[in-house]
Order: sequence, then structure tokens, then C-alpha cells
Amino acid sequence: METSFLWLAIVGPVVLASLGIAATSLRATPLSRITALANAAAFLALATAVATACAVAALGTLRSSFIGLHGIGFSFYADRLTAIMVCLVAFIGVIVIDYSHTYLDGDPGHKRFTGWLCLTLSAVLLIILSGNLFLFALGWLATSLGLNRLLLFYPERPAALVAARKKFITSRVGDLCLLAAAVLLYRAFGSLEYTAIFTTANEPRAILDSVALLLISTAMLKSAQFPLHGWLIEVMETPTPVSALLHAGIINSGGFLVLRYSGLIAHSLAALDTLAILGGFTALFGSVVMLTQTSIKVSLAYSTIAQMGFMMLECGLGAFPAALLHIVAHSLYKAHAFLSSGSVIDIARASWTPSPGGKPHPLRLLIAIGLVLAVTFVLSTIFGATLTEKPGVFALSAVLLLGLTHLIANGIDERPNSFVILHTLMRAVLVGVAYFSLQFGAERLMAGTLPATQALRGPFALAVISFVVLSFAAVTFLLGIVPARPGAPKWQQLYAHIANGLYLNTLANRLVLRYWPLPRLQPVSATVEA
Repeated sequence: METSFLWLAIVGPVVLASLGIAATSLRATPLSRITALANAAAFLALATAVATACAVAALGTLRSSFIGLHGIGFSFYADRLTAIMVCLVAFIGVIVIDYSHTYLDGDPGHKRFTGWLCLTLSAVLLIILSGNLFLFALGWLATSLGLNRLLLFYPERPAALVAARKKFITSRVGDLCLLAAAVLLYRAFGSLEYTAIFTTANEPRAILDSVALLLISTAMLKSAQFPLHGWLIEVMETPTPVSALLHAGIINSGGFLVLRYSGLIAHSLAALDTLAILGGFTALFGSVVMLTQTSIKVSLAYSTIAQMGFMMLECGLGAFPAALLHIVAHSLYKAHAFLSSGSVIDIARASWTPSPGGKPHPLRLLIAIGLVLAVTFVLSTIFGATLTEKPGVFALSAVLLLGLTHLIANGIDERPNSFVILHTLMRAVLVGVAYFSLQFGAERLMAGTLPATQALRGPFALAVISFVVLSFAAVTFLLGIVPARPGAPKWQQLYAHIANGLYLNTLANRLVLRYWPLPRLQPVSATVEA
């Protein structure tokens, strides 16, 4: 019965892939039929995903029979992690495919775009459902190639070519890391089957450190972590549905890789420390640069970089259930943000209100930051998620609640009102309660599937957490002070450097164009597809 359910689960990806091949190769098929079939295939994938989740809830972990030789081949695997991620990606796929029909209405490449979108979505679903690292690698490579075709949907645009080439280089390095990890795993376990790897991953093996480092390198390259993040902020030359699928689905595959092999990675201190350092710095870098951007989509891209950094930080601190919750929340938010980016200006204008206290006062901001951190400490103690017990959960809660600092600071204006102050503090408490409740639910739900949240490992982990929390507190403070001094030359210079991402992407572009120059682009003649 387990095998039957898993073969049912892959019906959706197979139908999407078949439709994608037909849309990109059969030009005689009418566009209206392709779009109708694409919607139907997306809904079928969602239905099979929900059926798989229900089967996992009722029967537990599902494993299909293995097809292959010597542990290398095809099999499928579904546990609670699979159930959550496959439903998430299928749901986003339904929305993106439906949105793309209206967005690309009248575009001569509409049919071709729909085909590659279906193929890419199918590959992402294959990654999630795979039960063998060989099949996982095939889905991983297919996702990268499909995304490359979508990034070059308008091949006459130089910026699209540069972004696609940087993504191509980064992906190939990641593929080599994944291949090396697969070779080492096969030598260690004699199989690439998840069941063989997961059941023996707890055994002490010196080779596991190397495997874990290779796996997290693959994941970080996929998730646009610092300093190889530049390609993500330049994919705006592609249609908006691609950005939505990329930021809400494809880029999360790096996080899924870490979570899928979390049982192995959790035993490597070198891998965990690397995730914590690079993830924490990327989160800070992406968040700060995001605040200086004038382009909505570029700002959302830096937001994705930062959120993936937070997710890697949580994994590095041993909070794997928190990382899964972060992926789900970020995917739903970012899909909505990109698909509604055209109306964000109207939303911002409608929600603007003047500050009641006039120019912000440094002391008021410091009091607000202190109150927010105090709320974090109290709530983390109540929910058993203190700095020493669950450092990853605590770090993200502190950063999350720091986002309410200016709301609280506005309550402590030049004419303090106890009711307003109490009201804003209660909002912070409610947000904190909701956050810790969701974390508690995620841990209970993923018990037995993901490693339990780890306690503080030592002084190094404490230093990483302190750096992250204090850095975001400093950024929050500066956000309230710097706008009041717009004419100061030092702030103007700093703003210019940060807005350009410290010029890392500029240097990357120069290197790519030096060794891989762009061809002379000719205007593409538009031919309307049938």
C-alpha cells in the first residue's frame, strides 16, 4: 500500500513534465489548450500532494520499492518533511501557473514559457519526493536547467544574460559539491538510498564531516548566500511569475537539502558552525542592503537573501524545526509579495501615518529596544526557548520582535501616554506568543522526522548569537536616527556604499564579463504562436 501511495504522488510531477515537453516541442498545439492543461496539471499535482500528506499522517513514513543497481537508481520517500514541502510547492505552483496566463497574455513566447514553467515545477517536486540521492541529483540538475531557460526567456536583454551566466556558474559549482558528497556517501554506506543512509548516519565516521560540508556548500550556493548572492538580484529581467516561483519555491531547495540530511549534518560541528557564521552574516547583510533599495523587486530579492540566511543560521544553531517553519512562512509571503508587487506603492501610501513624536529621540529608541529584548527574554523563558536551551529559536525571536521597536518608540513620544505604551507592548507580546506557539507546534509536528532543537553548544555559538542580535539592534537604532540627519556627508557615503551592496555584485559582473563576454545581441523578431 505504501508503494501505491508513492506512485500516486509522482503522477502530478509526471503529468507536469509531459505537458512541459509537449508545450515546448509541439508548436501545432493551440495556446488555449496548453494553458487549460497547465492549470489542470497543476491542480492534479496539488491533489496528489494533499493525498500524499494524508497518507503520511495516517500511515507514517512511506517508502517505495527500489529500481536500480547497487543502491543507485530510483525510489521515492515521503515523511512529514516531504508532506509539508510537496504541498507547499504544489500550492505555489497552482497560483503561479494561473497568474502567468494573465501576465503573459499576448506575449509571443507564452506557450514556451508555460512549458518551461511546468518542467521546472515538476523538477522541484521530484527533488522533494525522491528517495535516492541519484534521483535527487537528477531533479536538482533539471531544476537548474529549467530555471536557466526561464531566466533567458528574453534572451535579447543583456542583464538577463549576465544573471543567467552567474547562476549557471554558481549552480555548476554546487552540482560538483553534490556529486562529491554522493561519491563519499556511496563509499561510506554502499548505497545512495535514503533508508540506508538515514539508518546508519548516527555511526561515527570521519568521512561524514566532509559529506556534511559538501552538502551545506551545495545548499548555500543554491540559496544565494554571501558572497555568491549577486545572481539573485539580477533575475528581474524575467517575467514576474518566474521570480515568484524562484523566491518562493526553487531557492528553498537549498534549505530542503539541509533539512533532508539534517540527521547527518547535525553530527558535524564544522558544518553547523559554517552554517551559523555564513547564515548569520548573510542575514545581516541582506537585511541592511534591502533597506536602501528603491526598486521593489530588488528589495524583495535582498529580503530573500536575508531570509535564507536566517534559515541557514537556524540550522547552524540546531533549530531544524524552526528552519522548516521559516521556509513555509517565507514561501507564502514571498509568492504574495512578488505577485502583488505592482500594487505595493498604493498599499504603502494607504498605510502611511505620521510619527506622533516628531523627530525620533535616541533615548526613546534605546528604551524601546530594551523593552523589546525584555519581552523576548520573558516569553522565551515561559515557552522554554531560552538562549541556552534553544538558541536558534531565541535568536530569531529577538530579531523578529526588534521589528516592532519603532512601533513602541512611537508610543513613547514627547508626550508619553501610558495607554498607548501599554497597547504597543501588548502587540509585541501577542506577536511573541504567536511566534513561540508556532515554534512549539513545529517541534511537536516534526518530532522523529527532524533532529530535536539543540541546546547552546558553547562560547562560539553564544558569540554568533550575540553578534546577530546586537547587530540587528544597532541597525534598528540607526534606522531611527539616520533619517533625521539626511545631510550628514558620512551617512550619505555609507548609504551609497550599502545601496550598491558593497560593490560585490559589480566585481562579480566584471569577472564574468571578462572571461565570458556577451555576444552582440540582435533584436528578436516577435512571432505569435498559435
